[in-house]
Amino acid sequence: MTATETPVRPLDSYLLGSWRPPASDGEAQVVRDASTGEPIAAVAGKEIDLGAAVDYGRRVGQDSLGALTFHQRALLLKQLAQHLTGVKQDLYEVSLRTGGTRVDAQVDIDGGIGVLFTYGSKGRRELPNARILVDGPPESLSRDGSFGGQHVRVRRAGVAFQVNAFNFPVWGMLEKFAPAFLAGVPTIVKPASATAYLAEAAVRAIVDSGILPEGSLQLVSGPARGFMDFLDVRDAVSFTGSASTARTLATHDAVIRRGVHFTAETDSLNAAILGPDAEPGSPEFAAFVASVVTEMTVKAGQKCTAIRRVIVPADRQDAVVDAVRERIAQRVVIGDPRADGVTMGALASVAQQDEVLRSVRELVAGGGEIVVGDLAEPEVVHADGTVAVAPGGAFVRPVLLRFADADAPAVHDIEAFGPVASVIGYRDLDDAVRLANLGGGSLVATVASADPDAVRHLVTGIAPMHGRVLVLDRDDARSSTGHGSPVPHLVHGGPGRAGGGEELGGIRAVEHYMQRTALQGTPTALTGLTGRWRAGAPSRTDSGHPFRKSLAVLRLGDAVESGARVVTLDDITHFAEFTGDTFYAHTDEEAAAANPFFPGRVAHGYLLVSFAAGLFVDPAPGPVLANYGLENLRFLTPVVPGDAIRVRLTAAEITPRENEEYGEVRWDAVLTNQRDEVVATYDVLTLVAKEGRGTPV
Repeated sequence: MTATETPVRPLDSYLLGSWRPPASDGEAQVVRDASTGEPIAAVAGKEIDLGAAVDYGRRVGQDSLGALTFHQRALLLKQLAQHLTGVKQDLYEVSLRTGGTRVDAQVDIDGGIGVLFTYGSKGRRELPNARILVDGPPESLSRDGSFGGQHVRVRRAGVAFQVNAFNFPVWGMLEKFAPAFLAGVPTIVKPASATAYLAEAAVRAIVDSGILPEGSLQLVSGPARGFMDFLDVRDAVSFTGSASTARTLATHDAVIRRGVHFTAETDSLNAAILGPDAEPGSPEFAAFVASVVTEMTVKAGQKCTAIRRVIVPADRQDAVVDAVRERIAQRVVIGDPRADGVTMGALASVAQQDEVLRSVRELVAGGGEIVVGDLAEPEVVHADGTVAVAPGGAFVRPVLLRFADADAPAVHDIEAFGPVASVIGYRDLDDAVRLANLGGGSLVATVASADPDAVRHLVTGIAPMHGRVLVLDRDDARSSTGHGSPVPHLVHGGPGRAGGGEELGGIRAVEHYMQRTALQGTPTALTGLTGRWRAGAPSRTDSGHPFRKSLAVLRLGDAVESGARVVTLDDITHFAEFTGDTFYAHTDEEAAAANPFFPGRVAHGYLLVSFAAGLFVDPAPGPVLANYGLENLRFLTPVVPGDAIRVRLTAAEITPRENEEYGEVRWDAVLTNQRDEVVATYDVLTLVAKEGRGTPV
């Protein structure tokens, strides 16, 4: 800060349940408005007591989150998303100081809120209302069924320390926080200094909401160089940033010897491949060019998923360059994001501007020719509408380079983290695959083609080196979320240079913050530990029909065993005629007997399932509100005319819905014949009232 500048507010940290100012004796780093250079805030230069923050998270955060089930945590995520939606306009205004446009702000802020909504929904739909997650089916480990195994996942016992990059201070924080919170692990957030003021504003909004349990979120606004020294096997680190820093962290004693779980997302030379069928004028060509320009200009190209290498048929390079140049000229207006009409803002800082310009010069030195844009300081639109050079702003024009040598090492090694991309030509599909994979591992690639054979060849060739592949064609060009937009439902991460880590991916991300443990024991022990009844555990048929029980009184193992029903030839014939299912195994004795699986005419499997429902259903209105499905249905033994079937139905899993007057019950159904052979097994899914008789559906 110069002598003429007004002192700026130091950024606070949120630690140990309260906001804390930085130490006054440290040298602060002044953070500036990316468009004007005006000082915004000061980031502390002296480290805080990170050990106390880690200890607080392990004690207080673990206790408060451990008291909640998956569903309860999911509901809090939904409430937090709703709260942030109500204040996001305030966050937009802060975001304009980062140099990003309002569209860029929406990508960051709305994207982060969307992650909260997604995990709030997935947590209630895909996880049990419990604290332990059953992982996969049970395993029988003895002939008599008295001993078995079950994989489960339990939350890590420490903290999730999350280091974020400057380009997405809100999304980057929330996409890590949401799955950790859902798993039940408290988070400590360390944002990058250049945009830490926006992360601080978002955390203030979160804290002010009063929604989160105590200790579940802490914020470090300032240096955290020694944070790994305080972590051990209980903890997890999720890092987004440079590959060099990731390598340093990955080889830290905390990871190598103390067992800290470490995942990283780092550099990525993402590619977009234009298929041979995508001629100029085709929808695929237009969508490809639009995607390239979008990825060059959204967030001023400061995205780890942005397109860096534009891989096109060798004879189509000129056409692609011309189309990109024309689209940039028509659609891109550079300037202060507070000015009307601006579509591309500044880089996050002058230091980042210098880094991008240096990288472009290295690309030129490595064989690249600038064919769109230049490195001169651009005239830009200022907030007052005037157009002039902005000496304090971190602006760079969109730059497209072309490499005559597609194998030039520079294009596959140097990432200019700004509005920069490079065009290279390929000879054939194998060459395109080879060039894409020279990036050494990437987060994402796009294949623009409507030729299924070409798409198959390209995707199967590049998939091992890319974390995500977008297939872009005329049918999804408008509905696609885009090359550079990770979605919480799918994995975000990539192999090799991209860091080798994974984030998001739905419930997969929750499991990253949990330990998989193999349990072994009797069916009774495993039922008690997992909350899922398994065959061999106690069950009761003497306490009344379980369909007469609300969730308040229903217990695992409550069962009903039916009487027998004889299946006749008339039953089979009628079902075939009534449903139209006249498959020969049910209607032609000679043909059925010739089938290696049947002794002659057999009953339809769905007839048996229907008969089973008639055997176990209690017909009067009661707590059971609806049957909403069957799962894991298997037909094991054929039923011939004259066989008698019976069914045993056992309450196997009970999941109350946290915010509803009902819950879900999974019933284990086993259908047997008169010889006690298992005819069919399946799960029946019902909705059951929590209290009283419920309302019949």
